[in-house]
Amino acid sequence: MSDHDSRRLTIIEGTAVPVPGQDIDTDRIIPARFLKAISFEGLETHVFEDDRLQARQQGHPHPFDTDAYRGGALLLVNRNFGCGSSREHAPQALKRWGIRAVIGESFSEIFFGNSLAIGMPCVSIPQGEADALIALVEKQPETRLRLDVVNQTLTLADRVVPVGMPKPAHEALVSGAWDATGMLLDDFAEVQAVSQRLPYVSGF
Repeated sequence: MSDHDSRRLTIIEGTAVPVPGQDIDTDRIIPARFLKAISFEGLETHVFEDDRLQARQQGHPHPFDTDAYRGGALLLVNRNFGCGSSREHAPQALKRWGIRAVIGESFSEIFFGNSLAIGMPCVSIPQGEADALIALVEKQPETRLRLDVVNQTLTLADRVVPVGMPKPAHEALVSGAWDATGMLLDDFAEVQAVSQRLPYVSGF
């Protein structure tokens, strides 16, 4: 398998982490005080930091602090997830925690784009389906879901739910084109050859 083939996203399967609520913004996903580092390393330890602290103080653990959801590969959310400031740290923190795809009613456009850039699909489902899935996983955390990125379906047990995403995003994910840096490195000799012909790069 080539590096390009390995970047093609086809099936994402695993248990899910339910985080219900409308308009969950990027400051809740990763609070601003954790953005001082020069890399994304370690952000996963602070994902939903303030929400988790508040939940502990109220006597009920946040899903990201619950053993039953540890290792979850899919995140279940509601409407307008990832709104607020345009920090790319939010999807980075989620992916580094272990989330490989986000399933919800709708997403902030910038959060969606930042997630696509790191190969973490955000797929949309109707409100009723989102609420039903969240309720199911809250009751049965061991439920396994299978996201078919190519055919845009979500399967659990004998139930199949259609999911949606914009066509350009879908094409980028299934072709591997979401990884712009990887694509440049695949043809690095050609990139170097072009750079040598550019006067503002070569210096001539």
